[in-house]
Amino acid sequence: MITTDQAEQFHTPGIVRGRVRQGRWRRLCRGILLTENGRLHRDQQLWVAVLVSGRDAHLAGWTAATEGGVQGVRADPIKVLVPADRCRSIRLPRLPEDMPAVQTHRTTVFPQRHRQIGSPPRTTVARAVIDGAAWAPNDNEARELIVRSCQQGRTTVASLHEVLRRFPMLRRRRLILQTIADAEGGAAALSEIDLVRLCRRHGLPLPDLQRIRTDATGRRRYVDAHWASSHLLVEIDGGHHMDAQYWAADMLRQNQIWIAGDRILRFPAWLVRSDPAAVAAQLREALIAAGHPTLVGSQAQTTERW
Repeated sequence: MITTDQAEQFHTPGIVRGRVRQGRWRRLCRGILLTENGRLHRDQQLWVAVLVSGRDAHLAGWTAATEGGVQGVRADPIKVLVPADRCRSIRLPRLPEDMPAVQTHRTTVFPQRHRQIGSPPRTTVARAVIDGAAWAPNDNEARELIVRSCQQGRTTVASLHEVLRRFPMLRRRRLILQTIADAEGGAAALSEIDLVRLCRRHGLPLPDLQRIRTDATGRRRYVDAHWASSHLLVEIDGGHHMDAQYWAADMLRQNQIWIAGDRILRFPAWLVRSDPAAVAAQLREALIAAGHPTLVGSQAQTTERW
């Protein structure tokens, strides 16, 4: 991937035009050449996006997060960040058909420590996550990007806070702050954050998240949510838990928990999100049945008033 100017540093304009005309090279768009004639693969698409965006352009948002190792987030459109002092607006040339959409964003805040040396150049993962959360098409995708980046160890809560401090008026700033706090508290999945938000909204005591528990075989297992004083555990199951092999293993672990004397509730992740009131009602009943001091006391006061 080279620009026309770069090609003409090594060849005359006539040679460059001849190789394009012969089909040995591809002219992808104005000013950008591919020194072969095949379809673009992902790395080449990213280079095209940076080159057409001009001087000092960096991959950004979920694109930079993915290049930084965050898995499971959206791939397109390709996001690019450019300094705001470059120009008032960025007009991209017409891109080839084997290119995904490219979206450029201008920024007045782009210090050197937010830039990652790479090929192509990109923002750091922390900056990419904050930008991506603000640009996401919905709140759930914004929260998912933050949680995945922390859970996968691609950035830290401290790094996210350092970037966020530079953007006091950022879109979704409150939601981003809350999600970072939830990730810092141990949430390793969006479903666990949904559970914590549900507990806050319905006045339930907050659980400990991602607690380690040793099963009957001696293996260390992580429990999604745990109210230790009430001996109550909650597991939030994603779609893969419906597979037969996971379902059987989940049942065996659940039986072991009951045998050990603890209570366990299981909820599908979609139910926590779509019908939080039903989940909260069962959680409240389970905590009261287990004698949780806060809820037992409030129940007694309510009964006395009636």
